[in-house]
Amino acid sequence: MQLYFFISLTIFFTYGYSKTDVPLGYQLTLEVPFEYNVGFIGRAFLMENNETKPSFKVAMSVEDVSGKYSCSLQVFLGDVKVWSSGHYSKFYTSNLCVLELSHDGDLRLKGPKDRVGWRSGTSGQGVQRLQMLRTGNLVLVDALGSIKWQSFNFPTDVMLWGQRLSVASRLTSFPSNSTSYYSLEIEPSRIALYLNSGKWNYSYWEFKPTKNRNIAYIQLGPKGLELFSYNQKKIAQIHPSDENVRFQPMRFLALGNQTGNLRLYFYSPSMSKFDASFQALNTTCDLPLACKPYGVCTLSGTCSCIQLLMTENGTSTSTSTTASDCGQGISSRGFCKSGNKMKAEMLELKGVSSVLRGATKSFNVSKEACGNFCLEDCNCTAALYSSAKGCSVFGIVIGVKQVENKGSRLLSYMVKVPKGGHGGHGKSNLKKWVLILVGVVDGLIILLVFGGLGFYLVSKRRRHSLSNGIATDSI
Repeated sequence: MQLYFFISLTIFFTYGYSKTDVPLGYQLTLEVPFEYNVGFIGRAFLMENNETKPSFKVAMSVEDVSGKYSCSLQVFLGDVKVWSSGHYSKFYTSNLCVLELSHDGDLRLKGPKDRVGWRSGTSGQGVQRLQMLRTGNLVLVDALGSIKWQSFNFPTDVMLWGQRLSVASRLTSFPSNSTSYYSLEIEPSRIALYLNSGKWNYSYWEFKPTKNRNIAYIQLGPKGLELFSYNQKKIAQIHPSDENVRFQPMRFLALGNQTGNLRLYFYSPSMSKFDASFQALNTTCDLPLACKPYGVCTLSGTCSCIQLLMTENGTSTSTSTTASDCGQGISSRGFCKSGNKMKAEMLELKGVSSVLRGATKSFNVSKEACGNFCLEDCNCTAALYSSAKGCSVFGIVIGVKQVENKGSRLLSYMVKVPKGGHGGHGKSNLKKWVLILVGVVDGLIILLVFGGLGFYLVSKRRRHSLSNGIATDSI
């Protein structure tokens, strides 16, 4: 059904497929399936730019998103989606979806009864046509060719060749089945990757120009990602790490929606596909969501749940388990309950650190004070203490990885747990275990004593009865 829908639309709208612009009054209608189909994708291509290979194409798409149908305007480079009107906010519809460039110059997506789900907001600005530029920038222009709206001003998770992003702008990507999201932030002193979870924002990679030079904007050039100052002078560049591909022009930069990794891509004519020539993070354990919450990424690159078990010397160790719900009984309980702080304590994990860089409270504090920072904040779940970098606190136990012994000596990663609960110094659990064991042992002893005594009395009585019976028979 999906294939038939796609083919019928492509044939029906062939007249618009090779165009690089559409005029005022243009309309394109897609029918939305009446019955729900998992994984359904229906597309109608309305424009294509053949100046480069692979070419840029503009499509109107209807897709299955979590049990509903979403309609959006999209830009493709070959088979790679590089922009979507529904990146931040989905337009869910039924029966049909209409793309319209109205006579007053507003580009819209509409559902049944002319309900507007997305718009460019360019009504009354003299827009004459929708145009696709050779860079992949989708623009609305007036009669003089002046741009009134452009997709480059609304970045998603991809940055194209020639696209410019200024300070305070960003790329974002959204992992499936997660409440967190990734972002590439352009800041005056650096560009950085962030994991955003609720009110918490943690960086996990950064790139800084030398000599403390400030960044005004970044731009993707043919040789890599370029950083510019306010006088438009290039002050730094991220280029392919492989010398063999440095002569291949970069086509786009992408922030992965599953890994959160940043990659530069070039097109390989011999392989007929896009390939990465640079990536910010090269090992699995450096990825922020390499493991689930309360999981630790080991030196072998595998994930193990953090078990807060105390050793004889009073420090905790992390052990492996196959449980899929790491931290069950800790993270699910929370430490903010009706405005009252749950009694908690900090347990230190040796030999582990975090790829996340949290909010630094102070440089001149002790390890104990660092733990107290977390205890005093009911939203805090972990703290990382470094004698060199100070104290950082976290609202989630994520991005934890095992480190070499040499690096672990100056680090202390502490996890907040309910006091006296799971992993609480091991003393409460030990006492409970001892009481249960003593009770069981005492019960067995009592059972054995009374059972033996009962068996002795019954046996004695039986022997006495047998003796009397034999004497009677002989008389």
